[in-house]
Amino acid sequence: MGLSVTILGCSGGYAGAGGACSGYLVRSGDASLWLDAGSGTFANLQRHISMDQINAIVLSHEHPDHWRDIEGLYVAYKYGDSTRQGIPIYAPAPVRTHTYFATEPVFAWNDVADGGSVDAAGFRLSFSRTDHPVETLAVRVERDGRALAFSADTGPRWSFADFGQPINLALCEATLTVEDEGTAQHVSGRQAGASAEAAGVEHLVLTHFWPANDPAEMAAAAKSTFTGRVSTAAIGEEYYV
Repeated sequence: MGLSVTILGCSGGYAGAGGACSGYLVRSGDASLWLDAGSGTFANLQRHISMDQINAIVLSHEHPDHWRDIEGLYVAYKYGDSTRQGIPIYAPAPVRTHTYFATEPVFAWNDVADGGSVDAAGFRLSFSRTDHPVETLAVRVERDGRALAFSADTGPRWSFADFGQPINLALCEATLTVEDEGTAQHVSGRQAGASAEAAGVEHLVLTHFWPANDPAEMAAAAKSTFTGRVSTAAIGEEYYV
């Protein structure tokens, strides 16, 4: 069936003009997983699937640029034509406390934590806590012998190597320039490349760009530490894992 990921948003912190924050659509066969739901990603998701085709949602952490659009999805389900209920969300426990709406029974919340694994919509999901100020979980998604790993937000003290091998495609934040390394618990393109190299990643896709930074600069920095294929995320692009 294959495994693919479509970029719904790749801005970090806030969305740049015409952009969207963190969000990815992972698909295999008729199974669809919404991975992070930052501002603007729900609109972009509907360019690829209908809201009734969402089988499960994973939210990496409580910072709003990674989850806010599930509230729009809730409104669409609650007051639209859909009668769906019990859509599973997998997230660290604090995320649920920030929602404006009482989202049950539309959503079925499942707390996940460092070292945990679950089966959801035909995907095997594994979680690893990253180097970030709040509880943040990187996610490994496996199906049919292929593996996608998503760094979520992290500083340099976490690595894709924590997931083991193989990792066919890694989505890694590249928020900082090389000159800004150490100023926040995020990584640069250079550090993202080093993390991917340590884990034997085949294809590195950089994402979560601070809107004022140049993705091409991030890619050049990543190539200084990573010997595999490097791409820069852009809304609407689809990658096969």
